[in-house]
Amino acid sequence: MKCLVLGGAGFIGSNIARALLLHGHSVRVLDRATGGSGPRVEIPGLEFLTGDFLNERELADALAGMDAVIHLACPTIPQSSNDNPIYDVESNVVGTLRLLALCRESGVRKILFSSSGGTVYGIPTIQPVSETHPTNPICSYGITKLAIEKYLHLFHHLYGLDYVVLRIANPYGEGQNPFGSLGSVNVFLGRILRNEPILIWGDGTVARDYFHINDLVNAYMRVLENPAPSKVYNIGGGEAHQLNDIVDVMRKVTGRQPRVQYTAARDFDVPVSYLDISLARQELDWTPSISLEDGISRTWQWLQQTYGVIE
Repeated sequence: MKCLVLGGAGFIGSNIARALLLHGHSVRVLDRATGGSGPRVEIPGLEFLTGDFLNERELADALAGMDAVIHLACPTIPQSSNDNPIYDVESNVVGTLRLLALCRESGVRKILFSSSGGTVYGIPTIQPVSETHPTNPICSYGITKLAIEKYLHLFHHLYGLDYVVLRIANPYGEGQNPFGSLGSVNVFLGRILRNEPILIWGDGTVARDYFHINDLVNAYMRVLENPAPSKVYNIGGGEAHQLNDIVDVMRKVTGRQPRVQYTAARDFDVPVSYLDISLARQELDWTPSISLEDGISRTWQWLQQTYGVIE
């Protein structure tokens, strides 16, 4: 298939783009810059367009001749989305509505949308969280993700535009920026690499669903290349890991003794949240295959190769 990856220069997008090429698909990326993944998008056979998802002309040009779209573009993040919900709606919801209209015009057959496996559900009332769990987002980011899911359903109902939504947990691994603020695993490893203390909000017992990027990419390949009986799937590791446990694994993998600084807990941090991935197992024959220790080991090796070993 001819596939357009929106946001394809980022952590998830660059890994998906590479996998698409390896699977024999034609790949075009639209992104504003090469992103934190840098050289990972410089792959033979990849067509890279520098442009803005919110620019209608640039988006229309990127969609020309495409069969499928992997929609990863998202100008906002959960932590700051409540600060400016108008911008959140204008950039994400309105931008995606424009995308859907252009997909109809250009003959795109299928859209894969990256939703949130945490924020769309809000505060969990039962663990693990299944796709049927109530959706009560407590941040604008989650509301816009959920609204986009509903518009995808509407365009499918009205016009037959096929789609699949992946509600994603917390992927980590090769290609994710270790010097930013998103992604606990890579950020922690980046601090260990630079001999800097790891900063943890609270006492380290907050637990989340972490899984390796390769397992996420495999899920995308499954829903792109095969029929998906359902339209919405949780994709994650299916287990909750406390931040303290993550640090313990890093001690073992890196052979170093990281310093940990604990600070006041944040009011919006849910104590435990992890996804029920049984629907993806049953209908997609997908399951995560990389253990936490193996995934952290791979990521640590990549960090040293990419940024050098600091003793």
